[in-house]
Amino acid sequence: MSIQNNVIGPFSAQGVSDPYGALRNFQIMKKLGHGHFSVVFSAKNRFDNVCVALKKVELSQMADAKAIEDCKREISLLQQLNHPNVIKYISHFVEDNDLYIVLELASAGDLAQMIKHFIKHNKRMTEKTIWKFFCQICSGLEHMHSKRIMHRDIKPANIFVSAEGIVRLGDLGLGRFFGSQTKSAHSMVGTPYYMSPERIQEHDLGYDFRSDIWSLGCILYEMAALRSPFYGENLNLLLLRKKIEALDYVPLPANIFSLELCHLVAKCLVLDPQQRPYIGEVNHIAQVMYARCVEQANINNNTPTPTPSSRNDSASGSVTPVNNR
Repeated sequence: MSIQNNVIGPFSAQGVSDPYGALRNFQIMKKLGHGHFSVVFSAKNRFDNVCVALKKVELSQMADAKAIEDCKREISLLQQLNHPNVIKYISHFVEDNDLYIVLELASAGDLAQMIKHFIKHNKRMTEKTIWKFFCQICSGLEHMHSKRIMHRDIKPANIFVSAEGIVRLGDLGLGRFFGSQTKSAHSMVGTPYYMSPERIQEHDLGYDFRSDIWSLGCILYEMAALRSPFYGENLNLLLLRKKIEALDYVPLPANIFSLELCHLVAKCLVLDPQQRPYIGEVNHIAQVMYARCVEQANINNNTPTPTPSSRNDSASGSVTPVNNR
């Protein structure tokens, strides 16, 4: 029996009249990235010329039913979300035992690529740019948490940027819906550098939405320092776990970044998840700080004879490295 006949049920195509419901309706442009069982392409729809991201999942390569259930869950979670800072689900269909998920395209790449660009050119993000991106990340995550969906894999490679500079959270392959009676999750999934201590530790004590807050703290730090707070050469999982549990990271330089940014990183990177803020508080701080940066930039722009040091509205400045211990 084919995979389609055996397990595809909820993967059935959206209907023959759906212009996004068949591979022949797309012109494949280029490969954008890949995972264990998936490849993502940019593609143009032949009916309306809209460019999309087309995620191809090779179901035939999946050896267990759990991996297939993860695909179903990703689609289900995407269908529940509708927010400008979350990658939009468009459609899905199955052809030749491959699942295709049609998603909104963020054509400017992802935050990981952007960080590499700044490192390559020996530049750093200005604080205005950091808050501009971070408040959008927070807005998208607040929407997800309001729907009782935990992302569980917040990292630069899963934060996408459109050509217009709109930031969108994506890749919900590890997302988890919390029912009204669900208090915690227990699966050790995610990317280790961004995993909270309660998720990466040996003892399975469970975790909840505030594990995502830890990941946000890592993202905010990395946009400023251009590296993960817990990065280290040749770290295995055990050494990384010890580094995280010891909160062994170099604080951001307070002479470059605002106290508010440094304090928010510290508020998110707290070992006890009960002491971390909820997403609403983090988002509020981010929105206030971005508005303050915009206001200051406008004041600087209206100064009759601005000095180079007073103009801080560009996307980059000179790098001041944050050294490893």
